[in-house]
Amino acid sequence: MPAPGVENESLPAVWGERLGLEPFLTSAGHAAFPVYDEEPHRFGEVPMITLYSESYAPPFDTAVSHALLRMASEGRHGESLRLYRPADVVAFGKRDAVTGGFSKAVSSAEGAGYESVIRMAGGRAAVFHRDTIAFAWTIPTPSPRDSITDRFEKLSGLLVDAFRALGADARIGEVPGEYCPGEFSVNLGGSTKIMGVGQRLIAGAAHVGGVLVVDNGTAIADVLVPVYRDLGLEWDPATSGDLASAVPGLTWEDVQKAVLHSFRRMTDFEEAPIPEEALRRAQDLQHQHKAISNKQ
Repeated sequence: MPAPGVENESLPAVWGERLGLEPFLTSAGHAAFPVYDEEPHRFGEVPMITLYSESYAPPFDTAVSHALLRMASEGRHGESLRLYRPADVVAFGKRDAVTGGFSKAVSSAEGAGYESVIRMAGGRAAVFHRDTIAFAWTIPTPSPRDSITDRFEKLSGLLVDAFRALGADARIGEVPGEYCPGEFSVNLGGSTKIMGVGQRLIAGAAHVGGVLVVDNGTAIADVLVPVYRDLGLEWDPATSGDLASAVPGLTWEDVQKAVLHSFRRMTDFEEAPIPEEALRRAQDLQHQHKAISNKQ
């Protein structure tokens, strides 16, 4: 059964113009338009999302997203999207943290030059580095459990649209043997994983977070081979991919711009610095996201 969105065609440039979409230029100088599963009509009031681009050292960075989630659940903050360049990090899931080889896995990550954190969302260990884009979408909602699948489908669909607009054969679905496997991963041509996503729910809000691999997918494989061995997990390193392998010359900024264009099918953004309250609260939350190795 084909994964959702696989059969959709790229939107011709002429239709991008007719729909009034603003083109953007890739680093190679080519005009690209957002690609949509359906025409992006936005009648009535358009919701506003606060956009954040700051990055912090781990594990404080994860704690900032955690603080934004708690503030949203309390009605103290609205919907927001963090879209930023992360540090070199292996983000472990809570299942990893209770695995016998966890401490050794953290040591292996450190030996490869990566810091380790316990991430907010579920799943297994994943890698962030300077050639990836980290995202954390925080959504206030009275019933977060009622729309888990809807949020996954929406996020993965928006990213597939962005990647296809850049010229990549992006598809939704798990690649057999991929790291941190997930139904709503995004892959290239059904062979290599380029995006992973998970969710964290609390009363009154949801967090949708993950990583987009722009370039250097081999670095992810290099660090995850020993980490997954320590955790006792099987996977195929050949499934670790990146967008640049499909679109030569693609830059981090190209992908960031494409993602924002895709999100604008449903919302507008208001750029702002991370609130001081979130930074204060992150100080108290960061201990929850610190991963300890057997060297400490």
